[in-house]
Amino acid sequence: MSQSDPQKTNVLSRIRQMLRDVCVWIAAGSVVGVLCGLSSAAFLWLLDIATHYRGEHIWLVYLLPAAGAALGLFLSLWGTNVLGGNNLILDTLHVANSERLPKRMTPIVLIGSVITHLFGGSAGREGTAVQMGGSLADRFGHLIHAQGRLRVELISAGIAGGFGAVFGTPFAGAVFAMEVVRIGQVDYHALVPALVAAIVGDLTTRGLGIQHTAYPVVNVLSLTPLVLGKLLALSAAVACASAGFIELTHWIKATLKKRVPNLALRMALGGAAVVAMWQLSGADMYLGLGVPTIVDAFRNPDLPRFAFLLKLIFTAVTLGSGFLGGEVTPLFFIGAALGNSIGQALGLPLDLAAACGFAAVFGAAANTPLACAIMAVELFGAAVLPHVAIVCVLAYLMTGHRGIYPSQRIRVSKQGEKLSSERSLHEFDSLP
Repeated sequence: MSQSDPQKTNVLSRIRQMLRDVCVWIAAGSVVGVLCGLSSAAFLWLLDIATHYRGEHIWLVYLLPAAGAALGLFLSLWGTNVLGGNNLILDTLHVANSERLPKRMTPIVLIGSVITHLFGGSAGREGTAVQMGGSLADRFGHLIHAQGRLRVELISAGIAGGFGAVFGTPFAGAVFAMEVVRIGQVDYHALVPALVAAIVGDLTTRGLGIQHTAYPVVNVLSLTPLVLGKLLALSAAVACASAGFIELTHWIKATLKKRVPNLALRMALGGAAVVAMWQLSGADMYLGLGVPTIVDAFRNPDLPRFAFLLKLIFTAVTLGSGFLGGEVTPLFFIGAALGNSIGQALGLPLDLAAACGFAAVFGAAANTPLACAIMAVELFGAAVLPHVAIVCVLAYLMTGHRGIYPSQRIRVSKQGEKLSSERSLHEFDSLP
């Protein structure tokens, strides 16, 4: 046998293994995508019903404290193992041979999030979709006896499928699943299953008749030194809003846990605070998702200047007191409204400023600037580049080592310092 024969055999073996891996990724990612698409479609359908019903029966908001107490009691009795939310998903990815995600996670977060929105809590939908996707993917992995790396890839595919399906942004969903796990590091090992799950999940949701919000297409603006300076100023404002939301939400959560150990009572108090703020503000726009106001921010120069701040407080109180739901859609509201306000002051086009704020507040808060820049392109068109990428990256850096997901890990800091060991994000809360 010639010397080249073993090498040739080795190459052929690697090719066969690669082909087997790709086939497994495509097949498993497709199954996870269908599961994510079905669950997201059901969630979006129920969420739409709840939002419209609340709009027609606004008196339901007065029952938010009672709904919070009932939901808190239920979670205390049967849902303590799902209260970690997105952080539980991330911890599962970080810890080798960790326990399977709870079976009850999908129904509990689905029902709990719908209840939050039905009674006017200010929350989003990304958290619910990601948690459902991750838990369903892990359950599927259990059925096919997936362990180790394959299990991690399936859960990552669940994150991508849930995110992509609930927002109609599959490419952003795939990148989000790889970027959210570790700050400053994109885990490409799950690229194929994540992309497949995100695309299939989105197609499944759309195939079931779910209509996503249509946002305006942003017009082209040349990037000049003056425009770049304005984008820098907008980035600083975005970083302040993101950091403010993170710190206020974490402070409310920690303070209430310390002073009010009973979850049902905490949620009742949070619900009462939301009702009081709703009455003081005299506006319904800060309840629930707030999608109409997000769309309005792209074209209405008369949007209240401090709408972003009120939504920030409403959402921090809702989530900090324990209500279920995501942070992302409220962060879209905060970012678009902030972009509307700052953009007018800086003389930037309203649609571009709102689009940059929309993507960058979430990108900075979740430490996922690449995913959010891609999302902006999927939602608003390619004309948002390079502006939105600049604002996303600068705001991400300016926000410091903090985020809405404390279970994110860091091995290399945002300043480029390599740590001796990987640490979770909450250990860096005090850093600038």
